[in-house]
Amino acid sequence: MISHFAVPYFNRYAKKSHVVLLGLLLTGAFNAYAADAPMGERRNVDIDPNAPIAALDTLASLKNVPPLQFTLPKIQHFTTTTGTPVAFVATPNLPMVDVSVYFNAGSARDTAIKPQGFGLATLTADALTKGNARYDEEAFNQAVEQLGLGLDATAYKDMLIVNLRSLSDSAYLSPALMLLADTLRAPSFSENSLNRSKAQMMVALARQQEDPDAIAAQTFNRALYGNHPYAHPTLGTVDSVPKLSRRDVQAFARRFLVAQNANIAITGDLTLAQARALANQLTRAMPQGKPAPALPNAKPLTTSRHIHVPFDSTQTAVIIGQLGEKRRTDPVALQAQTDFALANDIVGGGNFQARLMADIRKKRGLTYGIYSNMTPMQSQGSYTVTFSTRNDKTAEAVAASQAVLQDVVQNGVSQAELDLTKDAFINRFAQNFASNAATNATIGMMGFYGLKDDYLTNYVTRVQRANRDTVSQRYRTLIDPQRLLIVTVGQGDVGSDASSHGSQTAQPAKP
Repeated sequence: MISHFAVPYFNRYAKKSHVVLLGLLLTGAFNAYAADAPMGERRNVDIDPNAPIAALDTLASLKNVPPLQFTLPKIQHFTTTTGTPVAFVATPNLPMVDVSVYFNAGSARDTAIKPQGFGLATLTADALTKGNARYDEEAFNQAVEQLGLGLDATAYKDMLIVNLRSLSDSAYLSPALMLLADTLRAPSFSENSLNRSKAQMMVALARQQEDPDAIAAQTFNRALYGNHPYAHPTLGTVDSVPKLSRRDVQAFARRFLVAQNANIAITGDLTLAQARALANQLTRAMPQGKPAPALPNAKPLTTSRHIHVPFDSTQTAVIIGQLGEKRRTDPVALQAQTDFALANDIVGGGNFQARLMADIRKKRGLTYGIYSNMTPMQSQGSYTVTFSTRNDKTAEAVAASQAVLQDVVQNGVSQAELDLTKDAFINRFAQNFASNAATNATIGMMGFYGLKDDYLTNYVTRVQRANRDTVSQRYRTLIDPQRLLIVTVGQGDVGSDASSHGSQTAQPAKP
């Protein structure tokens, strides 16, 4: 059922991982306690994560701990009779089945149906599970409740995902699959359900106008992507959503929610034959259609730019970033993306040893949390550093964050940082398969982006192969401190040097 996965690597770091985990917990708890004091007044106490923890000697539960054993789930691949690719993982120990249908139909496709049709993918996803040709909305909801199902659909920038979770007993699974097949074949998209969905979207958009973080994200994406489909918000805008019609939603579904534009992930208590029958049942019911075209490339900024949006808030939301990477599948590109992921975790990972957290929070007390993130997508994703700070500390925090990035570009990462981060990557890799849902999300993402099984089987090898030179060089290659987009939303002092970096003050934009 399962293929063994680089167990020696886990054995080597297993006992160490228990110590590292407890050390991180103790470190995080101590820093959280220290952070209870107001900013500027709390004591900054550095803890060396590599120092021995005397208390461990008294914890009998950590003694004689057997090495961690981990095996990758076996992924079985097949195509349906209509040609739709399917990835299946059998998990017979839990009487559940998770099914996810991934469509290349995210908000990046909104304007393919209607110019300025922002929010169309989200509206389609929301209305998709509100009735079909067999059941009106009330009967549909009753069926979902009586069968104890989880059935939902969500749109992102790249994709629209329909998820089903059901008990594997045929008394529940059979009607659940029929319900899903009818939904994919002939969703009703009634005017009443669409109007309610649009009203809910408008409420969410109104809330975003009161959220400086949301305003910063929208402003950042518009400035970074320009005319690219990633520029507009997935939720749409207050101008576009009321103009979306039932005809628009039907056209979107006919074009993009089709078998030739889908891939399927299945994880659960099924045999391979049952998984094949399930997938064929779904894809036979769907319109066949054709794949979506490739998205265009985005154009990187040529110079730094600073946009400030005045907002009545005690804190200023900040995003610093630039264009990122595409999702790639060849071994050389996968190694390069692993190298960058390690560097990014060292710079802005979610721990107190990350460079940005150590400098901007622990040393300077300018924020409670600061993080960096790279999101590879079909077209170029984005690299971002995000945080909030006191209005009067905005300029200092922005300058200090830029200095951290500049230092990594110039001097690279240290061997100690890299060793700790590689251990963390290896030890938390198993979390991708901690549940049926996590497993299904992993194989579904791989299917959508065309990643082969070696994305998983060679993961530890890629992490171990990374070295200080390759990791530092990869960060240096991708991150250009001279072409950063900086967005600040608040009443903060943006600094006198902003004018020399293409600074502008913008009105709060309507989401």
